[in-house]
This record gives sequence, C-alpha cells and structure tokens, in this order.
Amino acid sequence: MSENLKTIRELADELGVSKTAINKKVSDSERKQWFSKNGNRFLVNENGQKAIRKMFSSGIDNHKSKTENTYQQPESKTENFENANLKHSDINYLNDIIKYQNAQIEDLKETKSQHFKQLNQMQNLLDQQQRLALQDKKLLEEYKSEIKELKSLNMPKKGTEEDDVIQKENSVENIVKETQKKNKKWWHFGRRM
Repeated sequence: MSENLKTIRELADELGVSKTAINKKVSDSERKQWFSKNGNRFLVNENGQKAIRKMFSSGIDNHKSKTENTYQQPESKTENFENANLKHSDINYLNDIIKYQNAQIEDLKETKSQHFKQLNQMQNLLDQQQRLALQDKKLLEEYKSEIKELKSLNMPKKGTEEDDVIQKENSVENIVKETQKKNKKWWHFGRRM
C-alpha cells in the first residue's frame, strides 16, 4: 500500500479540469480498477492517475482534430445525402418546435388580454360599489336628519313634560281619594270615621 493516492479533486486541480469531467471520462469498469473509497472520498491509484492524464492530454488533441474534421468535405455522395437527410429532419423538427412555441405565445397573449378585460370589469364593478356605498351613506344621513326634525316637531318641550308628569300624579292621587270616599260600605253606619 505504498501507492501515491490522490483524490479526484487533487487530480482535477492538477489537470485543470473539473471533478465531473473526470467522472464522465472514466467508465465503470475503470472506476472499479482505479478508485478506492476512503470515508466519503474517492482516491485514485497511480495507474488510474496515469491513464486519466493520458485521457485528458489525448482529449485535447482529439478535440482539435474533431474541429478540423468538420471543415472537411464528405468523402462520398451517400455520406453527403445522409447528412442532408439528417439536416432536413432536424430542420423539420426545429420548425415544429417553433410552430408549437408560437402557438403557445399566441395562447398566452389571448389569456393575457382576457385577464386585462376581467381586471377592467372588476375595477368598474368596484367603482360602482363605492359610488353606491356613498349614495347609501348620504341617504342615511338625510333620513337621520329628517327623523330628528320630525321628533323635534312631535315632542313637547322639556318644561311641559314635567308639568304633564305632575298633572298625571295629581290625577292619580285624586282618583285614589275618590275611590276611598266611595268605599263606604253599609256596615260602617254605626261608626264614625
């Protein structure tokens, strides 16, 4: 176990790539051979480090050669025909996507205009409700003032109320005295009162 082990992060920093780039390049079988787990870290043995370095050094060369190959002419007419068919199907697919998205945009514009119409209607209804509430408030105030005027016309003055109460008390006392005078019964003839 005298191997010089490095973590994926250390190796990625050394190569100037990300950890995910290394994980994407390494296959599952290679991962089983080169990686070992220590806690929550994966350590790469020396053989794996050499192989990964070669992958990334050849990956740069391969990337250059791929970009150079894109500018080369196709070797045969069948290759050219296949590329044209693929391009045509891709173009059709993209056109279908564009049509679908345009339809979605139109639907969204329509729903947006409907929402604005509904918003305007709701605003108008709210304005109407507020106007009606103000009218009701004014009517209530008018009714209250009319009721106060009617009460002031029907009610006698406070001084006369006290006089009325006194007169009622006097009349009640008079009625009680009269009833006492009338209550002389026949069996009281012999007595004097």
